[in-house]
Amino acid sequence: MHIDVNNAFLSWTAVDLLNQGCKIDIRNIEAIIGGDETQRRGIVLAKSMPAKMKGVKTAETIKDAKRKCNDLKVFPPNHKLYKDMSDKLFNLISKYTPDIEKLSIDECIIDYTKIKSLNGDPIKFAYKLKREIKDTLGFTVNIGIANNKLCAKMASDFLKPDRVHTLFLNEIEKKMYPLPIEDLYGIGKSSSKKLRELNINTIGDLANTDPNYLYKYFKNQAERMVNSARGTEDIITVRNEEREGISNSTTTSYNLNSLDEIYKTLYSLVENVCMALRKSNKFASLVGVVLKDKNFKTYSHQRKLKNPTSNTDEIYNISKELVKELWNEEGIRLVGVHLSKFSNFQTHQISLFEDVKEIESNSELDKVVDKLKDTYGMDIIKRASQYKNSK
Repeated sequence: MHIDVNNAFLSWTAVDLLNQGCKIDIRNIEAIIGGDETQRRGIVLAKSMPAKMKGVKTAETIKDAKRKCNDLKVFPPNHKLYKDMSDKLFNLISKYTPDIEKLSIDECIIDYTKIKSLNGDPIKFAYKLKREIKDTLGFTVNIGIANNKLCAKMASDFLKPDRVHTLFLNEIEKKMYPLPIEDLYGIGKSSSKKLRELNINTIGDLANTDPNYLYKYFKNQAERMVNSARGTEDIITVRNEEREGISNSTTTSYNLNSLDEIYKTLYSLVENVCMALRKSNKFASLVGVVLKDKNFKTYSHQRKLKNPTSNTDEIYNISKELVKELWNEEGIRLVGVHLSKFSNFQTHQISLFEDVKEIESNSELDKVVDKLKDTYGMDIIKRASQYKNSK
């Protein structure tokens, strides 16, 4: 089951205002959540349905939104409130199952199979859970039910708000195939434009396309795209329940529109987490990256390593590969890196093509660079790999 809060930031602000005695539910008027208009944050983060009906769009400037709604009410984001409301949601769900995979602050996936014997029919349970969230916490959710995570997420995005939808494998052709290609999770504007140029206009069109035909246009993404359209590709996420991890992320001052730009930001993040990793005398076996695009959609990907490592260049190269697989050619506003699955020692399964001395040399180089940066600052030295072409 994929559980997704309807219009989270605005809904949570509305609930908070009502609890404080406000007589107006801002969900029912022309209202938005928006940041400082003089800075990067001066954009629409969330909008009410009346504002949406006037043409207000997420990620557009507040100035443009006000042109569409003369009486638009603007409320600042309250991240402490959002975390509190998110915690309440996940705590409520945890009464039924500890197996909660948090995809973001306002959505999660639960494996209902493990608790079905206790709670019965999944559809009846979903309606019960939805009502309990609304009655207890004051906001609504959509719940999608399916045989895998991707289809569950697709189902929860069907008609909103306050709904339960199913997308089982035997329903995919009827419910998902007729949808426009843009509605498929993981397909960005650039990819959908190219697909339409190839006369692939619906999810069904993509599902019935030979991945080999698409390879020359989308490379390694082709098979994943076709499998997603067929409902057989599952969402790969960085699991938030990792209890031990080192992570770093940044929201950029402008959208990153190329791999080169993303990689430059990525490198500084990798360098920071690797320095922290080496200071703790740990080696990571799991590398994950997170991207948030200009439309505030979050994507994440991870890879388990054969050999645990703390080497900056090695983790950077893996992170680059993950980004390249993940990026859908939308402008990126946030990049993050996460390291986990730690061990206290480093082991190597050496192939015929690996040089043990080179591995040891890279490790010593990392220590020298760390010492220089600790002494003279992060900008004292740059690695050549930071300037290599993204290809």
